[in-house]
Amino acid sequence: MLFNTLDFLIFFVIVVGLIGLFKFRKFQHILIIISSFYFIFYTDNFFVTILISIIFLHFYIGKEIHKAETVFRKKIYFVIGILGSLAPLGFFKYYDFTISQFNFLGEIINLESQIPLLNLALPIGISFYTFQSLSYIIDIYRGSLEPSKSLKEYAFFVSFFPALVAGPILRARQFLPQLREKIDLTQSNQNLRLIRIENSNLKFGITLISLGFFKKLFFADNIGVMVDNIFANPIGLESFSIILGTIAFGVQIYCDFSGYSDIAIGAAAILGFKIPLNFNKPFFATSPSDFWTRWHISLSTWVRDYLYYPLVLKNRKSDVLIFTSLLISMFLMGIWHGASWNFIIWGGIHGIFLATYTILRKRFPKASSNIFFKTKIGKITSILITQYIVFFTFIAFRITDYDNMTYAMRKYVLLDFETVNTIEIIKANEFSILLLIIFFILHFISYSKGNISEFLSKLKLRYWFMFLLGIFVPITLFYLGSSQEFIYFKF
Repeated sequence: MLFNTLDFLIFFVIVVGLIGLFKFRKFQHILIIISSFYFIFYTDNFFVTILISIIFLHFYIGKEIHKAETVFRKKIYFVIGILGSLAPLGFFKYYDFTISQFNFLGEIINLESQIPLLNLALPIGISFYTFQSLSYIIDIYRGSLEPSKSLKEYAFFVSFFPALVAGPILRARQFLPQLREKIDLTQSNQNLRLIRIENSNLKFGITLISLGFFKKLFFADNIGVMVDNIFANPIGLESFSIILGTIAFGVQIYCDFSGYSDIAIGAAAILGFKIPLNFNKPFFATSPSDFWTRWHISLSTWVRDYLYYPLVLKNRKSDVLIFTSLLISMFLMGIWHGASWNFIIWGGIHGIFLATYTILRKRFPKASSNIFFKTKIGKITSILITQYIVFFTFIAFRITDYDNMTYAMRKYVLLDFETVNTIEIIKANEFSILLLIIFFILHFISYSKGNISEFLSKLKLRYWFMFLLGIFVPITLFYLGSSQEFIYFKF
């Protein structure tokens, strides 16, 4: 069930209506759990069993870790929990890729037999709820989280449908207190709270959902047409054509994924829940590290807290360790997105840039704090350099074929200053070009004015309705006629 469909809108209105009508705690929480299972069953009916299995496993493993009387026993349960999380993800997402690499090596050394591929379908949302479950187990093991007080509470957290399919990735420490009458994770005997549909939350949620639809249906889907045309066969295209396609894809994937996140955050807000921000004006990042505090925040902070920090905790002075840890972290970031070499390359490039920047800043602190970078020209320079690198990495993210990828990368870096193809592409995609211009203007306004969604949600009712009208008129006029799948549904 796609967010950008009438089916989801009907489904969500029914859920909200029933929550508002029947003000009984037990009914409300069971309804949302059932709705969440129906949501994923509607989308991917077979693989709902994997979600159910993970919920049961981690709920009971979490309890066993917490009450384990010996360190050894605690570690055993922890390993079982980790392996239980990673096994389904590893099998469905990485089996065919791994086997294909073994078969490729076998061809090189002239092995006659090959291991058959299973052509497995990827269970929808598995990358997201797996990481949610992992953080739950890890936090309990570290002693920073009490296990969930009931199976119902934990099932609610893992399966919460707004964030189930494509995030943002939830943390139990942030989400579980919102389910309880008192925000106190140290007490396990708390009742689940009554869910209230507040007018302020309703208005804020509708605002975010509307902005999400606007990003997806107006910007992402229409710009995506030009992106597909450029990268269908990039070999032979000029440098400026490649750069244009790369910028367009960066905007497309941002509008697509942040649009999804806005809908998820808005839907959760209507139900009275706060889930984490996933994007924060990433195209105004001034460094590689700044970019990863603004882009897919729930994933980047997860990797930081559960992988990078533990790796460098003992020796933060070692440049080699920092470099290696960042490469490992970004490798995980890449492979998390998909079992393909292009994602590994994408993660590796980001890792190299991020590690290099981190070490240089550590070795030359005076240079990074130079007054020049605090001036407008300095900030603009930092933004342009950072975005040049970021858009370069998008080539590896978008193009799976190695020859096409390397060609596009060469053209991006080694400019040929030819414009014949580029002019033709611009003439054939005038509307997409206009959308890119409009996007960057709006992105700048958002950067300058702060939290636009909160501002819009606080407008007087008549002005707020005018905003909604201004959102849905262009969506209706320029709708492509079919629901385009969100890009991150593939992950």
